[in-house]
Amino acid sequence: MDSQENVLQNEEQLEEKKVEETVVNDTLAKVEEAVEEPATETAEQEPETDNVESMESLPQETSEADNQPVAEVENPVVEEEQPAEIAAEEEQSEEPADTVEEKPTEEQKIYKTKAEVIERIKELAHGEESPTKEEVDLLKTIFYKLHFAEREADMKAYLDNGGDPEKYQVLPDEDENVFKAEMSLIKEKRSKLFQEQETEKQENLKRKLEIIEQIKTMVTSPEEANKNYQEFKKLQQEWKEIKLIPAEKANELWRNYQLYVEQYYDLLKLNSEAREYDFRKNLEIKNRLCEAAEKLANEADVISAFHQLQKLHQEFRETGPVAKDLREEVWSRFKAASTVINKKHQKHFEALRSKEEENLVKKTELCEKVEEIGKRENKGAGDWEKNTKEIIALQAEWKTIGFAPQKMNVKIFERFRAACDDFFGRKTEYFKDLKKKFAENAEKKRALVEQAQALQDSTDWKSTSDKLIALQKEWKTIGMVPKKLGDQLWNDFLGACNKFFEARNAANAGTRSTERENLEKKRNIIAEMKSLLQDAGEDVQEKVMELVEKYQAVGHVPFKEKDKIYKEYHETLDKLYKELNISTARRRLDNFKSNLKNMAERGADALDNERSRLMRRYETMKQEIQTYENNLGFLNAASKKGNSLIDEMVRKVQKLKDDCELVRQKIKAIDAENVEE
Repeated sequence: MDSQENVLQNEEQLEEKKVEETVVNDTLAKVEEAVEEPATETAEQEPETDNVESMESLPQETSEADNQPVAEVENPVVEEEQPAEIAAEEEQSEEPADTVEEKPTEEQKIYKTKAEVIERIKELAHGEESPTKEEVDLLKTIFYKLHFAEREADMKAYLDNGGDPEKYQVLPDEDENVFKAEMSLIKEKRSKLFQEQETEKQENLKRKLEIIEQIKTMVTSPEEANKNYQEFKKLQQEWKEIKLIPAEKANELWRNYQLYVEQYYDLLKLNSEAREYDFRKNLEIKNRLCEAAEKLANEADVISAFHQLQKLHQEFRETGPVAKDLREEVWSRFKAASTVINKKHQKHFEALRSKEEENLVKKTELCEKVEEIGKRENKGAGDWEKNTKEIIALQAEWKTIGFAPQKMNVKIFERFRAACDDFFGRKTEYFKDLKKKFAENAEKKRALVEQAQALQDSTDWKSTSDKLIALQKEWKTIGMVPKKLGDQLWNDFLGACNKFFEARNAANAGTRSTERENLEKKRNIIAEMKSLLQDAGEDVQEKVMELVEKYQAVGHVPFKEKDKIYKEYHETLDKLYKELNISTARRRLDNFKSNLKNMAERGADALDNERSRLMRRYETMKQEIQTYENNLGFLNAASKKGNSLIDEMVRKVQKLKDDCELVRQKIKAIDAENVEE
């Protein structure tokens, strides 16, 4: 890529130098026609003094206005040194080549494949044709557009076929190597052409200096002026045909040439008939050029119209003068037509610049969106894939937006690409780590499969059941693996477990009927407990204890029903205990309140003593409750569900809380009795 950038940089420097020198040379060519034809009307007349004045004031004030077409008449600044149309050409040359969105050329329409582009590149590299920067840039743009489109299509096909993004590699492209090699030849060819042009400029400069010396010699011999007219015309024609000269010599060369040409015309005595014939011929040509310029106003393609106008200006400059009384009229007509085209051209580029600014705003917004996505936290592969789809959508939207201003076009693209590269780089690292974790998890699960398969034929039902259940719990703690491999490992593991448990169930089939009988017995005991909730007699507590002992004496129930019956039993038992505690506490509180009157009659000290005793008991019970609850916390963290010891302790804590509440109510009753007294 560095070599390509160097090639582009050298080509741009070459083109910029060529544009600068072309502008200066065109300046010289545009002005020189001001004195191309004789200013005198007859061979016998004396030289006109206004010609000398126009020579001193340069083209801005010369009477040869019709020989100086203006492509941008609104720019008065450049008229001091050069014809005004040069300003338009210079303004055009300063337009960034990459931002002029012209209509598709024929080349853009016919180059559909890289092979066609390479074929054209080879023609430019090896043929006689001189490659232009515009065509080379166009071919380069089309080639890499096709090149990157092929690369994206290959990668998409690879991913669609289940390929691993980490293993995808961009294969070397022979077409790209050929393209780069041919572009290198074109660079050398253009460099050689540049050197040839430099040599040609020096030779042209030398020849133009010789022409000036020859005209200078003619000026010093007034009596020979008419005789040398044909030779003078040949020198003028030769001067026109010499185009490229060093830019730094252009102004001085032009001033010297104009000086001696004006002096020669002052000395020249032509007969009026020949001069009038030249005027009529030039008028016909310039009228035709005016008509052609006026028709360009209807040209739909503004860029094409502008380029055609430049050619008309060149021809207008190279055409000789017309009669003096028609010069201003012809020139005004041509200038007016030029102004229409130039204004349309200017508006076109103003619209382009405005569109480019809009594009910059849109691209900046896309950069901000990608950067915002890059800041998000990706908790898993799903988040990465979701954000990837959003960024790909933003990339697709980016392609629909045109150029930004030249100064910002590269910078905004680099910002966008950096944000995308950062995201996809981190995504690659994430999936690389994930792939590593998948491999580790797969190894762990393979080890569990091997252990389960080693136990699947065991007949030690209890011990092996515990081991397989432990393996199943450990399996759940292991992370994910790729789905296809994960399904295979799980089927192997599940098959080994099922084989053992099916054999165990077949061996224990005889115990199932007994377990179902036990289940029915426990359900009947629970039903009796529920009936006590509806109708509790005086001996309800003794009945409850009998039912508890009876329940605990019943053997095992079916495994699937164990948790359900256990839950129902303890919920019913808890309700009974709660009802018993509440009713007992209520009776005790009522009895205590009845005895308060007798206690009050014995004096206030009796009440205070009783209150102090109850407070000490209340604090003691609170500490016991706190101790039990702390112990329950430790036991719950380390014990299995349904542990009977824990359940019994929970009931004790609840009974303590109920007793504690009863003591608190007694204290409140004593306080209320003291208030009444």
